[in-house]
Amino acid sequence: MQPIKNNLASPINFEQLRTFSLVLELGSFSAAAQRLGLTQPAVSVQVKQLERRLGVRLIERVGRRVGPTPAGADLMAELPHVTAALSNAINAATFHSAGVAGRVRLGTGGTSCLYLLPPALRDLRARYPLLNIIVSTGNTEGYVRRVEDNTVDAAVVTLPVSSRALAVTPILRDDFVAICRRGSTDWPAEVTAPMLGALPLVKFVSEASARSLVDDWLRRGGCTSPPVMEFDSVEAIKAMVAAGLGVAVLPRMAVTGQGHHPELDLCALQPPLHRTLALVTRNDKPVSKGLRQVIDAVVAAGQAFEAAASARPAA
Repeated sequence: MQPIKNNLASPINFEQLRTFSLVLELGSFSAAAQRLGLTQPAVSVQVKQLERRLGVRLIERVGRRVGPTPAGADLMAELPHVTAALSNAINAATFHSAGVAGRVRLGTGGTSCLYLLPPALRDLRARYPLLNIIVSTGNTEGYVRRVEDNTVDAAVVTLPVSSRALAVTPILRDDFVAICRRGSTDWPAEVTAPMLGALPLVKFVSEASARSLVDDWLRRGGCTSPPVMEFDSVEAIKAMVAAGLGVAVLPRMAVTGQGHHPELDLCALQPPLHRTLALVTRNDKPVSKGLRQVIDAVVAAGQAFEAAASARPAA
């Protein structure tokens, strides 16, 4: 194979990088061409121009699909940083434009998405109709990585978070409570781990940050009983407990206020257990007007939740 002579005078444009990335992501030039609305020869030309600019072959055929050469794999690994730098540059420029518009990508856990964020998002939509807020749900570990990679702009996560790349703003403390079907269990004022361990436990899936906190609390109390059911949905857990199929430990947020369920009894834990939710962003990320509004709204929602929780009688 003849080496490719580089052309350092030829500029790299982001369309070439995007095309190169899409060819590898989809596994073929034709699929990339269809996605981009181009002809296959046009896609091939863009990749060849990029290879000529760098003086190295980036893509090779592997069976019926194409794959990266070692140089291509190294370039693919760096593209998230290139995308982040471009996004930061655009955000820095548009910060000075009039009005609040653009796109903000917000990650959150399922419980916060259901019971904390809806009023804040509704208010933001009403005040800033040109602001496009894209919300997705997942776990803390995944969203820490996605904020670091700049594939989301901010995320609501459960502390602790260990990352020097992130700015961490605690937004609320949320206590955990035990729940059972109304009238089914004669619990005292406070429930201990051994009391729960004697009953069938319904839990979050193991990937959930709340599951780790609850399992550690149970373990410290001498309870190692496996769950009878596991769900990635807090509403599914509440439904199973309300049906009398077990008991559970959930964040208070999920079972009070908007999360209240008429068929459930709540009880405080002994010793107490809580989680701290925080908003994380990249330290070096320029804060656009839209992102600033989202950050302020999420922090205010956390403060409002804590104030409402303090005003409610204890379980």
